[in-house]
Amino acid sequence: MGLEQLRFLIPGWRDVLEILIVALVIYQLLLALAGTRALQILVGLFVLGMVYFGAVLLKFNMIATLLGVVFTYGAFAAVVVFQPELRHALARLGRSRVLRLFTPNNVSAVAEEISDAVERLSRGGMGAIIVVEQDVSLDDYLESGTVMRASVSADLLTTIFTPYSPLHDGAVLIRGDQIIGAACVLPLTQFPVTDRSLGTRHRAALGLSEESDALVVVVSEETSQISVAFRGLLTRGLTRERVRDILSGQAEPALPQGTAA
Repeated sequence: MGLEQLRFLIPGWRDVLEILIVALVIYQLLLALAGTRALQILVGLFVLGMVYFGAVLLKFNMIATLLGVVFTYGAFAAVVVFQPELRHALARLGRSRVLRLFTPNNVSAVAEEISDAVERLSRGGMGAIIVVEQDVSLDDYLESGTVMRASVSADLLTTIFTPYSPLHDGAVLIRGDQIIGAACVLPLTQFPVTDRSLGTRHRAALGLSEESDALVVVVSEETSQISVAFRGLLTRGLTRERVRDILSGQAEPALPQGTAA
């Protein structure tokens, strides 16, 4: 076999570029699924795939036939099961960093207002839950509360969570530099929470962080402690400065001793 016949084994620059693009897409996909229940579902599908190939090799015809039917219609089920992740991927594509260069960025100002508000609420012993939307849309949860259109300000957030006000019982949703909803109902976490000091607000914050990529800031009414939930993890005992840095993207939520999943 001559060298000319093996030339196709030598990758060109297009092949290398294509491999890098595919690797980047797979990496971003795994990064988006990390810490979510979708990743657990993918692991389950992988196990089913191994069982299927094992059944074929061992000639367990009934098991192989049943799993073959499951995989045949699995593509349609995947569209339903992974609907949030698909929306997430499309949203990230439309809100890439390149596109953000052409849009105004008020993240730092919003982070200042929210951190000011949670500090006031913490000092006053008032409970609160503030959700900052990222790439995944929170419109589904907006329908459960009161729709608003107001600029984010510490004064308004403090007023909303003042006890006995009409909108204090529920979550505030923030999109960009706008408060888009108040008194919204969030899903509670589906995972067991061993820390009995975590109340309904913390469980709701964890629940939403498991379903989306939102940053959820919680002020405990009982302990006045400030926490942030993200990707199913709860960072507790935060200061105003730490909350501001997390919301503005200057710091990542840490994994403290009080983390609950």
